[in-house]
Amino acid sequence: MTQPLQPPVATQPVAIPELARRLQDGARRLEAQFLGKEEIIRLLFISAVAGEHMVMVGPPGTAKSALVRAFADTIDAHYYDYLLTRFTEPNEIFGPVDIQAFRQGTYKRRVEGMLPEAEIAFLDEIFKANSAILNSLLGVLNSRRFSHGNTTISVPLISMFAASNEVPNDDALSALFDRFLLRVRVDYLDSYQFRGLLHKGAALESKALEAQGGAATAIKATVSASELVAMQRGFGQLLDSMDEEFLATYKGLVFQIRSEGIGLSDRRVVKMLKLFAASAVFDGRTQVNDADFFVLRHVWNTPEQQDILQEIVGPILDAWYEQHPEHQRIGATPTSLQDLLAELRIIRETLASSEVLSDMQLFSQLRNLGDIKAALQRMKDNPAAERMIGEVDKLLETMFASSRFV
Repeated sequence: MTQPLQPPVATQPVAIPELARRLQDGARRLEAQFLGKEEIIRLLFISAVAGEHMVMVGPPGTAKSALVRAFADTIDAHYYDYLLTRFTEPNEIFGPVDIQAFRQGTYKRRVEGMLPEAEIAFLDEIFKANSAILNSLLGVLNSRRFSHGNTTISVPLISMFAASNEVPNDDALSALFDRFLLRVRVDYLDSYQFRGLLHKGAALESKALEAQGGAATAIKATVSASELVAMQRGFGQLLDSMDEEFLATYKGLVFQIRSEGIGLSDRRVVKMLKLFAASAVFDGRTQVNDADFFVLRHVWNTPEQQDILQEIVGPILDAWYEQHPEHQRIGATPTSLQDLLAELRIIRETLASSEVLSDMQLFSQLRNLGDIKAALQRMKDNPAAERMIGEVDKLLETMFASSRFV
């Protein structure tokens, strides 16, 4: 027997420009709190718009959990989150057994306030899921159904977000990993972003302290679960309007990705169309364009495949932005030339000082120079950036010419 939970209240689809304005407002609020996470924030929103799942993989301390929780505040929805361990039991996330019903000969769980009632969910350390919860979790992710005893309920889940420090290498978890259409790498910030990190980090810590004292102001929700569901029901028109040129480019990218040994199933290929459409909605567009292919950078199965995907998708994105210079590149973190120049000046002074640097300190400066050069190279057609690249190259030549690197 299948019993639906209370679905989001039916609503008329919000006009795309209005929905986009509100989504972007929520994204800007998150960007003001989290430095260098613009692309990840966009992916969180378009995953929710498309009704798909996303997992973030990265080392501890990269704001994965904080980012998802702040994102959840921007959506008026039933939210659930939990930190999994190898010993997590089913009752911890699916609800305890209903003892009264059990005494009457019926086995079922009390799901109130638990994962089966969530519209937006976050599971931290997702790949520590054990066999006791794995099958039920797969059912929730794949078919939006949860079975307990002789009863199967439809769950109102819009999107599941998850985090992990590493990609699973256990075959038993491969099916769980496959349920996440988007796989996003989250890393530590580059050296030139350090001051900004401290500034925004201090602001977040201040808010956390205010929350403990009951004085914090929560982020206001900008869109509701029912509005997201209504938009998804109207996705057919967006999908049907994708032009042949876009689809032909997509076909070429898919087969190029597969030829590099990156598994991309037919099921995932079809589902990606929803993410392209959701990316367009986020921008307030009723048509997809080649800029939306940026999501293909996040379909990797192993971290090593990320560079391959960038090499495949990058030229398509470069060509589109060269033809449309009025558009800011998706995921581009605004970087101040002044900040880069200040960081470069510190490195130059450090290298020119009479103090003897250790090998570790020298290699740290090498990495810092590499970060700065990469940021400058993203500033295309900027004479000042090109001059600074020349300065970075001179410093690198000086360092490599020293006996320490012979």
